[in-house]
Amino acid sequence: MQALVIEPVEPSDKTHRVAGARHGVIRNVSFNERPGECRVRVTYAGICGTDLELLRGYAAYEGIPGHEFVGVVEDAPIGEQHWIGKRVVGEINAGCNTCEWCHAGIREHCPDRTVLGIVNRDGAFATHLSIPPQNLYEVPASLTDEVAVFVEPTAAACEILTQVEVTRSSRVAIVGDGRLGLLIGQVLRSTGADVTLIGRHEHKLNLGNQLGLVTSSSNEVLPQKSFDFTIDATGQPGGLRRALELVRPRGTVVMKSTFHGETPISLWPAVVDEITLVGSRCGPFDKGIAMLEQGTVQTAPLVSGIFQLDDFGSAFDLAGRSLKVLLKP
Repeated sequence: MQALVIEPVEPSDKTHRVAGARHGVIRNVSFNERPGECRVRVTYAGICGTDLELLRGYAAYEGIPGHEFVGVVEDAPIGEQHWIGKRVVGEINAGCNTCEWCHAGIREHCPDRTVLGIVNRDGAFATHLSIPPQNLYEVPASLTDEVAVFVEPTAAACEILTQVEVTRSSRVAIVGDGRLGLLIGQVLRSTGADVTLIGRHEHKLNLGNQLGLVTSSSNEVLPQKSFDFTIDATGQPGGLRRALELVRPRGTVVMKSTFHGETPISLWPAVVDEITLVGSRCGPFDKGIAMLEQGTVQTAPLVSGIFQLDDFGSAFDLAGRSLKVLLKP
């Protein structure tokens, strides 16, 4: 199959080697269909901030990235062949099925898990992928492929509502006006809460306004310690610091950013103000699908471009300076 592979850079001039440098190349590789899993032909795959960071060296990643996808099941193990021919999306964490986490239905914390396109499992930037049938969700007929590819990040946004109680009286600030920030804004707005999207890109903030969000430029002065909840969705080291500045005493900061590098930050204010820090990543696919089906979350305005897999260079370049970019393997 054809796939985008991230691998170490091996410059001819060893004296100019950059430690940890990575690049992407298109390869024809053997398809690794794991025992007991389904083979899915990928229709669309979305480039997210994590994929951009993997290419920059995050987690010293090597392999086929990509975890946001929609596709069609081409093959399935005995007992699961009802999946064949169905349009599907899939949860990205595959557990061992034997540990206490898996028995509790929390595969995302299985110590031996593999993660699609991130940890020890080939991802969706390829013509095909292998995934356990229990990870699959059938795509409703009402959702196009271009919308269904947003199920995974929409579910990640919905995860916040399973971790903290956001109500109509809540004051929420989302720091970061990118792909994820705009999805989170739409999801949290569904609670009736007062949601403000904070960013530094005029065109993205304008889009937030069009989606019904209150927006604020990073250059504007906002009252510090004035929000019940703040969400760092910047994908940048400074995002958490800004989120901590804006949250009220005994408020909650939800951390959504993953990036290559460290976050230099003083945490003593979180101690003094008794701030709750919540890490947040994968979320409930059923709720994500429902948000998209109901039209609560609009995705068409977020799509900046669609590229063939072999034009991934242009796709990643655009994704680094715009919103959602899709690959079409």
